Amino acid sequence: MSFEGQPPAKMRLLRAAAELLANSAGAPVSTRQITQLAGVSAPTLYHHFGDKEGLFDAVVSAGFEEYVAGERDFAPSGQPLVDIRRMWDNHVQFGLNQPELYLVMFGNIRPESRPAIVADAEALMEEMLNKAAAAGQLSVQPREAARSILAANVGVTLMLIAEAVVDRNLDLSTMTRDAMIYAVASDQAEQNGNETSGKSSVVVAAIALNAALQSSHSDQLSSSELKLFLEWLHRISTSSTT
Repeated sequence: MSFEGQPPAKMRLLRAAAELLANSAGAPVSTRQITQLAGVSAPTLYHHFGDKEGLFDAVVSAGFEEYVAGERDFAPSGQPLVDIRRMWDNHVQFGLNQPELYLVMFGNIRPESRPAIVADAEALMEEMLNKAAAAGQLSVQPREAARSILAANVGVTLMLIAEAVVDRNLDLSTMTRDAMIYAVASDQAEQNGNETSGKSSVVVAAIALNAALQSSHSDQLSSSELKLFLEWLHRISTSSTT
C-alpha cells in the first residue's frame, strides 16, 4: 500500500497503522502502539488525523484506492459479464492477500449504518453491469445486480478469510460467482425454456434501452420526454416475469 507524497510524520503514522492492522489478527490496535512504531507523539497523530479512527479511515481510503486499481487493472474483454467474473476474482484475491485491511474495509458493519466504502464498491460494479445491461445481457436492473453480486462477493471473501489457509476451497468462490451471474443474466429464461421467455425478452430489451439512454445523454428527446420515457422503461424492466 503506497502512502507516498505525505509529510514524513504523517506517512510514518499511516505505515505504522497499516502494519499493525495487518499483524493484529483481529485484536484491537492502540494509539500507543501506533505512535511508538511510528516514532511520533500522540499529539502528532491528533494533529494529522483527529483521532485513531481518523487514522484508520485514512488507511482504509488508501486500501480502497489499491482495491479500485486492482478492479480496473485489466483490459476490458468486450464481454461485460466475463469482466464481472474477473472483478469478482480480483475482489476475493485482494481480501485473501490483505485480510486485516479487508476486515476493516468490509467487515466493520454496524446495524443500520451502511459504510460509504460499500456503496463505492457497488458503484464500481454497477459501472460494469451498466455495460452488460446496454448489451442486453441482464434480466434485472444493474443496481440490483450490483448489490446482489457484491453482497455474495463480500460474504464469500469473509468466509474464506475465516478459514485456515490449508482448508480454503476456492471452488466455493467460483461456484457462488457463477451462480450469481447466472441469476442476473438475460439468457436464464431461454435456458429454462419456459413460457416466461417472451416476457423476459421484453424486460431485457427495456433494461438495455434504459441503460443505453442514460449513458448516451440522448438529445433526441426533451428532458421531460426523456424522464417520462425512462420511467416507463423502469416500470417494464422491474415488472414480474411470472
